[in-house]
Formats: sequence, structure tokens, C-alpha cells
Amino acid sequence: MTDSAVQSRNRWLIITAIRLLAIAGAVFAVILIGRAPTWPPKVLGVAIVLSALYMSWAVPASLAHRWRTADEPPKRTTKTRR
Repeated sequence: MTDSAVQSRNRWLIITAIRLLAIAGAVFAVILIGRAPTWPPKVLGVAIVLSALYMSWAVPASLAHRWRTADEPPKRTTKTRR
């Protein structure tokens, strides 16, 4: 494998691992919500679910943006009218 292929594979593995960790955190929080007898742990579980969902979306996107090649133009995320 070439160096760029190895680097691409490693970056893909990092992004996939981050997504799996976020999903594991969300599953933990759902279990916490289901087993909590009082409302403070349930609120904590909801906060963990929301932060895990945000993490599974934002962190891989920011890493992909950081690792974008220099000759590749930036992608537009919103549609603008001209």
C-alpha cells in the first residue's frame, strides 16, 4: 500500500471509531434513562444522548474538513441564491 492509501485508511478508521464511541455513549445513556428511579439521572441521560448524537455528527465532519486535501475546493454546506 502506498503512504497515501495507508493514511486514508487510518483516517477512515479514526472517523469510524469516533462514530462507534458516540453510539456506545448514546446506548449507555438510554440504559441510564431506562433504569434511573429519579429524574436527575434521567436528565443526565438525555444530556448524554444529545451530546453523543452531536459528537457523532460534528467530530467526523470537522476531522474530514481538517484532513481535506489542499487542491480540493471546499464543499458548500448551504445553498445560496445568486
